[in-house]
Amino acid sequence: MFRRSGKKGNYAYTVARVKAKKSLLMKEEDYSKMLMMSVPEISRYISETGYSKEMTDLAGKYVGLDLLEHATYGSMAAVFGDILTASQGELKDMVSAYLAKWDYWNLKVILRGKTYGLDAEGIKGDLVPAGSLSAEALDKLISYETEDDILTGFTALAHVAIPAEVISAYKAEKNLGVIEDYLDKCYYANLIRSINPRSRPESLFLNYVKQEIDVKNLETILKLKLEGIHGEAVMKYFIPGGKQIDLKFATQLANAETIDVAMSDIGQLDFYEDIKEGLETASSSLMGVASGMKKYEMDQAKKFSHLYPLSVIPVLDFMIHKENEVSNIRIIARGTESGLDKEAIRKLLVI
Repeated sequence: MFRRSGKKGNYAYTVARVKAKKSLLMKEEDYSKMLMMSVPEISRYISETGYSKEMTDLAGKYVGLDLLEHATYGSMAAVFGDILTASQGELKDMVSAYLAKWDYWNLKVILRGKTYGLDAEGIKGDLVPAGSLSAEALDKLISYETEDDILTGFTALAHVAIPAEVISAYKAEKNLGVIEDYLDKCYYANLIRSINPRSRPESLFLNYVKQEIDVKNLETILKLKLEGIHGEAVMKYFIPGGKQIDLKFATQLANAETIDVAMSDIGQLDFYEDIKEGLETASSSLMGVASGMKKYEMDQAKKFSHLYPLSVIPVLDFMIHKENEVSNIRIIARGTESGLDKEAIRKLLVI
């Protein structure tokens, strides 16, 4: 259960630190340059543009794409940890609740890795110790042999209770989606509880979170619809708390047998214009829709960060843009490594 500190946040100090970090984020021209490089060249380039410490520290342990991926996630975790440490009071409460998504992410990665028989190093590649759990705590979870021990350990370390019935359903169905679905709902419920919308900026933050829930629900519904799943089987993954997609709206979307049938309802959403182009190819891939949604979220955070410079919004804005930068670097590196066409890679980027 989330508890607020009750103390006012140190907005001016933390926002000043975040502003300095944001000035170092990559620009569109940086991505254009990387698209013309090999993976070793990309690694050298990011070493000169903010990732030097992690690239140097990990160079003796990893090479090539593995080095780049470990370094980018490691850098993001360090930056977010610095922001959390700098924050105080109610600001820290909100930042901590927002970053808790990485604790849930890491648990999912560990459980998936164990399920597929990956070794410790294979699992660590996708971990992001940017939440409350340190790298050492995550190593401890990885060391456990059974999923029961991992879940028990996570519950104790992250102070998140996973109900017995959820664990029982997971064991019975042998489906990680049961655990992942519960963690998503738990994360957003706690995040909403961390926000006291008494001021305009915090109200906007709450509005952003609710829109993020809408985005996640729509992505889930469309993904399942592509797999031929609709109706009640979709609704069990519905996350409450969205801005526009409430239970009734979600049920309408879920009951539509195809994406085309659902288009009239989707057209009512605030971010429809941002995903309209991606929906044209949604019958085969949701990548365009996901990119449009991400760009919408980033634009919203950026817009309001200028209006409320001494609030949680600029901090949120930076974290969203940092996550996107890391995602873009990894997309370029992976696409280059696999020989994907440069223009195809560019279309996957969110800039």
